[in-house]
Amino acid sequence: MVSSSVKFLLNDKTQEIKNPDPNQTILNYIRTELKKTGTKEGCSEGGCGACTIVLGELVGDEIKYSSINSCISFVPSLNGKQLLIVEDLVSKDGTLHPVQDAMVKFHGSQCGFCTPGFVMSLFSMFKNNKSYNSELITDSISGNLCRCTGYRPIIDAAKSLNKTNKKDEFSKNKSKVIKLLKKIRPKNIYIKKDDKVYFSPKNIKELKNIIKKYSNFNFLAGGTDLSLAVTKERKEIPFIIDIKEIKELNFIKVNKNYLEIGATTPLIKFENEIKKYYPDFYSVLKRYGSVQIRNVGTIGGNIATASPIGDTLPILLSLNAEILIESINEKKVLPINSFFIDYRKTKLKKNEFIRSIKIPLFKKNIFKAFKISKRFDDDISSVCGSFNFEINKNKIKEVFIAYGGMAAVPKRAKACEEILKNKPLTINTFNQAKNYLEKDLSPIGDMRASKEYRLEIAKNLLMKCFVEINSNKLTRVN
Repeated sequence: MVSSSVKFLLNDKTQEIKNPDPNQTILNYIRTELKKTGTKEGCSEGGCGACTIVLGELVGDEIKYSSINSCISFVPSLNGKQLLIVEDLVSKDGTLHPVQDAMVKFHGSQCGFCTPGFVMSLFSMFKNNKSYNSELITDSISGNLCRCTGYRPIIDAAKSLNKTNKKDEFSKNKSKVIKLLKKIRPKNIYIKKDDKVYFSPKNIKELKNIIKKYSNFNFLAGGTDLSLAVTKERKEIPFIIDIKEIKELNFIKVNKNYLEIGATTPLIKFENEIKKYYPDFYSVLKRYGSVQIRNVGTIGGNIATASPIGDTLPILLSLNAEILIESINEKKVLPINSFFIDYRKTKLKKNEFIRSIKIPLFKKNIFKAFKISKRFDDDISSVCGSFNFEINKNKIKEVFIAYGGMAAVPKRAKACEEILKNKPLTINTFNQAKNYLEKDLSPIGDMRASKEYRLEIAKNLLMKCFVEINSNKLTRVN
């Protein structure tokens, strides 16, 4: 069954938007249609958190609460979910929610512009966890920026929630909300408005029927990159196929040789699994973007976007990952090392889509990954380096090195690799090898770093990798 309407819950009541503009952001809908102005617009690119809202989604018989950036999320993505904004947190009798009350008691608000976003991020944390330690708190608000530098009282407010009764108004209404969410379970959506078309299929068969009939479309997975065409470039996206609701593309499979991740698997779900095998991959993902970004961003979208500063890409290159690609009548496997052609260009054809990514499990290898950025949390990389070593009796048997931010595409450093192979694990070996990075990489200078700085950092990260391997100790600033 196909619908041209978006149905969602607001204040425990079903709302329906008939034939909405597929390019309208949730933020603009909240402010202009609902006339609720607590949700703010700051950066329009998912970087400041002022626009943070929470979506409640049915997972089995439980409600999962996800904080997201409403400034880069389109209205059709509300379909089948519960929309929670800062005005909804106050009880009908005027009682503040425990999160809001804590912010007041600990003086967590200064100018107030960023406060609603902080409140919604902490609300999501409050609902999804039973206790709140420093790591969880800082991660939960890493995507919320305060120009007044008021983080300490906000963190104190968050810590105080450990002593708060977890039964809030949303707990009391849980059964009612679950019943309503079951009634509005997502259907296939087809919207056509003002020469803009939006499809949201629910399975791969329906997806193939769409791409068989049409050609000039954009896939939308998380939208953390694609949506910027609307919010930053002031363009329109005429034809969107949203694949995020296809459950067949949202999975994680593990066997003894590899980890397979469905293309639309959210990064926040993937990070908890990859931590077991590659802790440094996990560490980079935690800095890849905020919780809001990782709740919607996908590994498939990161690969297809092919940004040279996409943080997962050099890591996947060094791990020799494979991409499972599918079209209407064909399936194929492509090594990620041959996937990127040029700046934001890949071998993915227009009628093809990424089904999954296979990551080999190098159980005997030593894997390291480092991200360098101006700001520690929630910032785009200046350089990202990834290193995969097989070492036997203090001799380098095999090595895979890749960098992001150092070329038009994420790139393997093959000349450097060749120098390191079959050499002893010594500082002299690495000192010789680091100079070959100048043959492998030709970075440019931009607002994030000069080309000279990037090249020096790339060399230093290689040496850092040696120091950590040789000493068997981590040398990390955090």
